[in-house]
Amino acid sequence: MTLHDWMTETLTRELRPVRLSVEDESAQHAGHGGWREGGETHFRIDVVAEAFAGKSRIERHRLVNTLLAGAFSRGLHALAIQARSPTE
Repeated sequence: MTLHDWMTETLTRELRPVRLSVEDESAQHAGHGGWREGGETHFRIDVVAEAFAGKSRIERHRLVNTLLAGAFSRGLHALAIQARSPTE
């Protein structure tokens, strides 16, 4: 299973998002720190889920980072997160 698929599956299972986008932006970072041939090093996540209602931006990012902690041991170097509740 690719890292992209693993992150998508994990976030879908744990957050039951209304909307989820997981984009591999590794190609944009070619030659930079953490980049490696084959990609899957730099991702951007945009997730909308009820689980974020009433939480601060920091709490939302901590939740996503906790859920995806295993991705860093699989080669993830950078993760950009946009996390919102359905009312935002």
